[in-house]
Amino acid sequence: MQIFLKTEEEIELMRAANLLVGKTLAELGKAIRPGVTTLELDKIAEEYIRDNGAVPTFKGFPNPYGGPFPASICTSVNDEVVHGIPNDKPLQDGDIVSVDCGTLLNGFCGDSCYTFCVGEVSEEVKQLLKTTKEALYKGIEAAQLGRRIGEIGYAVQSHCEAQGFGVVKEFVGHGIGRNMHEDPQVPNFGKRGDGKQIKNGLCIAIEPMITMGSPKIGMMSDRWTVKTLDHKPAAHFEHTIAIHQGRVDILSSFDEIEKIEKN
Repeated sequence: MQIFLKTEEEIELMRAANLLVGKTLAELGKAIRPGVTTLELDKIAEEYIRDNGAVPTFKGFPNPYGGPFPASICTSVNDEVVHGIPNDKPLQDGDIVSVDCGTLLNGFCGDSCYTFCVGEVSEEVKQLLKTTKEALYKGIEAAQLGRRIGEIGYAVQSHCEAQGFGVVKEFVGHGIGRNMHEDPQVPNFGKRGDGKQIKNGLCIAIEPMITMGSPKIGMMSDRWTVKTLDHKPAAHFEHTIAIHQGRVDILSSFDEIEKIEKN
């Protein structure tokens, strides 16, 4: 395992790439409503990313099980956990859609995900989204200088399982920098004191993937889309962070998305 710690200058380049992801997700938040298709969202995202001088990192991303990813964003609807491929099926009132987005800007990657409500969703589903988002920030809070990676997973897992939700273990967060996926892996489960030590310059993507029911998952025939086996909904929130001057620095942003949600 080789972990690349980032310099001050590299962290600022990563911030720019990640803020662009946040703005892209906000553009999609404006468009998400019943009747829109995830293919339409993909078109908006790709145009916005390219218009801002970046490249969508997901498009053409290689798959050890099959062909390269065909789109610029992952759109995972309802019981789809991760890696959903945009399609021409309209979103329905009451759906949720997790939009995962990555950019490459000036040689560095940005990566973030947000789960959006489509129209009016049930209180039960709202609670799943609220808990998953809270778990993301608890994981970020646990990523303190000198601690271990296991603290992050412990914080996420204990928060979600205490409320009766499932924690997906087959997919994890990751280091990020010049490449979208770098060491170390950042699981959403774990023990305090386990894993690599958190050092200045560490840049990681923390991304809880939480299910309403069982955490058991399966891969669909497209060799990308991952669903819950019990077909209950799943939520996914992700931030890229840096350990910067001894403190946790969130490089991506939900600010613009949350403004749209309040309106």
